[in-house]
Amino acid sequence: MSFNLADHWVWDFWLADDGANFHLYYLHAPKSLGNPDLRHRNARIGHATSTDLINWTNHGQIFDAGAPGSFDGSATWTGSVVRDDAGTWRMFYTGSRFLSADSAANIETVGVATSRDLFTWTKQPGPVCVADPSLYETLGTSSWPEEAWRDPWVFRTADQKWHMLITARGKDGTEPDRGVMAYATSDDLETWAVQPTLSASGAGFAHLEVFQVIEIDGQNHIIFCCDTPKLCGARQGQTGGIWTMPVGEMPGNVDFSKARLLVDEKLYAGRVAINRDGRAYLLGFNNVTSDGTFMGGISDPLPLKIGVDAYLELEAQA
Repeated sequence: MSFNLADHWVWDFWLADDGANFHLYYLHAPKSLGNPDLRHRNARIGHATSTDLINWTNHGQIFDAGAPGSFDGSATWTGSVVRDDAGTWRMFYTGSRFLSADSAANIETVGVATSRDLFTWTKQPGPVCVADPSLYETLGTSSWPEEAWRDPWVFRTADQKWHMLITARGKDGTEPDRGVMAYATSDDLETWAVQPTLSASGAGFAHLEVFQVIEIDGQNHIIFCCDTPKLCGARQGQTGGIWTMPVGEMPGNVDFSKARLLVDEKLYAGRVAINRDGRAYLLGFNNVTSDGTFMGGISDPLPLKIGVDAYLELEAQA
């Protein structure tokens, strides 16, 4: 059974695995808002656990937004979870600050919270990573209504360095075709240095959201999402959704012109998890109905396979 809440919309999510349980961290907002478009301004992070990615126990909200005017004073958005050498879990999440109630202008930055058990979380002073205006587009430097700096995906390489991939927009290129993979590095998960982008503008995506890098059978794959209205350039007129491509060693330069649609936008913000059977599965949130009505809720896991050209594909369902 998929995960959903009766009185809240549920959408973007990310996973942590402690070996016994899968921990689902999900965005939610009350349906009492009336309009699902308002959910972004009111998003909070919830927590659920499962042993099989199918049957979930909900544990509720893990922390609130910050004080008005703070970096996460409007909402707390998508992130990722890693464990440091001392055994502390760290959740890097997006802090959202809308400049006014009647404006779409929004500044996004990365915050962090810590936990010893994946249940009780303590937000740390932040933000810990912000857009560098010498390298990335910031609010007011283009027609784009937000300072895109969200969805941090954090991972470690064999040299013990930490890396963060971030949804952002490049300073250059034809608008709106400026979606890029921003990049930051750290030696200790405390201090982050923003680096030049790992991808170029002009790949046909106004934004590349919710990155994940995962190794399956010795091959790295990138998962991300872009919806139909944000496809541009050579991709304008195509259908959006969850996208993927095989890549080499990460971090490394990525040519997103080679990305391929994995599943259309009936599902969104996809995550790949390795279940206890050792197989890779895709989960996404239920996005919109055929008439465009927002649904919400997390899908059941969908089995994946590697195609003949090394791209991920959904297995045919009986």
